[in-house]
Amino acid sequence: MANKTPLYQAHVDANARIVDFGGWDMPLNYGSQIDEHHAVRQDAGMFDVSHMTVVEVTGGEAKTYLRYLLANDVDKLKESGKALYSGMLNEEGGVIDDLIVYYLTDTHYRVVVNASTRDKDLAWMENVAQQFDVAIEERVDVAMIAVQGPNAIEKAQSIMSDEQKAAVAGLKPFVAAQAGDLFVARTGYTGEDGYEIMVPDSQGIEFWNQLAAAGVKPCGLAARDTLRLEAGMNLYGHDMDETVSPLEANMGWTIAWEPEDRDFVGRNALTEQKAQGAPRKLIGLVLEDKGIMREGQEVIVNDEVVGVVTSGTMSPTTGKSIAMARVNRALQEEQVLVQIRKKQLLARVVKPSFVRKGESLI
Repeated sequence: MANKTPLYQAHVDANARIVDFGGWDMPLNYGSQIDEHHAVRQDAGMFDVSHMTVVEVTGGEAKTYLRYLLANDVDKLKESGKALYSGMLNEEGGVIDDLIVYYLTDTHYRVVVNASTRDKDLAWMENVAQQFDVAIEERVDVAMIAVQGPNAIEKAQSIMSDEQKAAVAGLKPFVAAQAGDLFVARTGYTGEDGYEIMVPDSQGIEFWNQLAAAGVKPCGLAARDTLRLEAGMNLYGHDMDETVSPLEANMGWTIAWEPEDRDFVGRNALTEQKAQGAPRKLIGLVLEDKGIMREGQEVIVNDEVVGVVTSGTMSPTTGKSIAMARVNRALQEEQVLVQIRKKQLLARVVKPSFVRKGESLI
C-alpha cells in the first residue's frame, strides 16, 4: 500500500486523479492540468508537497556537520529562517539529492529533501552524522502546502490571523518565519512568487480548504512539472542524479568553493572536474518543428548522437515544445536535431529558462 499525505482525503473529495509517485498516492490533476498551470501563472494555485521529507538537524556540531555534508556552505546563513539551496553529493561528486536547508539557530537546522529519495537520503545523512555530535530526526507530523502565483501571497495571507500576518510581513525570498503554528517559507518550485507552508498535520485539510475558499486553485503533479520545466528548474532523477555532478546540471552556482580549507563530500572530485572541464552540460531546447520533446530522446548533430533529452513537454504558457537536454560540453551549435519517434526534428538551443513571472523568454 502506498503512503498517503495528511491531505489525501481532500484530494479524493475533490475528485483528483490519484497516481503513484515515488511510493505516494498523489493527485496528478483535478480535471485539467492546463487550467491548473494557467492558474499558477495568472492567479494562485496550491500543491500538496507533504510527501517531501522534513529533517531536523540538531546538536552542538550541526553547523560543522552540514558544512561537510553539503556542497553549499551553511556558514552563509546568519539570519534565523534564511534558506539555502544545495546539492548533497557522493564522493564522486554525483548528486545524491538537491535540497533546501533552513537556518534556525547554530545548533538547529531544518532540511527538506525530495520524496522519492527519502530512504537513501536519510541513510546517507545518518552515515555521515556518525562523525559528528549531531542528531537527525525526520518530521512526520507536518503537512506542507506550496501556494504559488502572482496573487498567492495576498490570498494566503487572507486566511492568516493578524499575528501570523505580522510574522510574515516583509518576508524576503528564500527566508522563512514561524507564524503561530505555521512555518512559512518564501520559496517555491514554479518560477512564481509564493509560499511553502508547513502546518501541523492535524490542521492540514482545514488549512487546504480555507485556501481553496480564498480562491487558491488545487493543482496536481502534472501542472507542477510543466511549471518547473518552464522555469528551468531541475527535477531529481531526470535532470540530475548520482551519475551527474552539479557542474553538469547548471548547479555550479550552488557549490561554495570558498573558503578553500572547507572540506565537503565530493569536493576533490569536483575540483578535478572543474580543472579539466565537465564532460557534459545542460542546455535548453525549443522545438522549431511540430512535435513534443520527451525525456530519453536523442540529440543529434551531423548524424552523431551528442546528448539526450532529460525533461521535455509542451509548454502551456508559450505554446511550444520545450526541453532540457544533457549534451557534450563541446557542443556550440545554435540548432540541433531531436529524434522524435522516426523523425529527426529541428530544435533551437537556448538557455534552460523558458518563462519568468508569466512571460515567455523564448
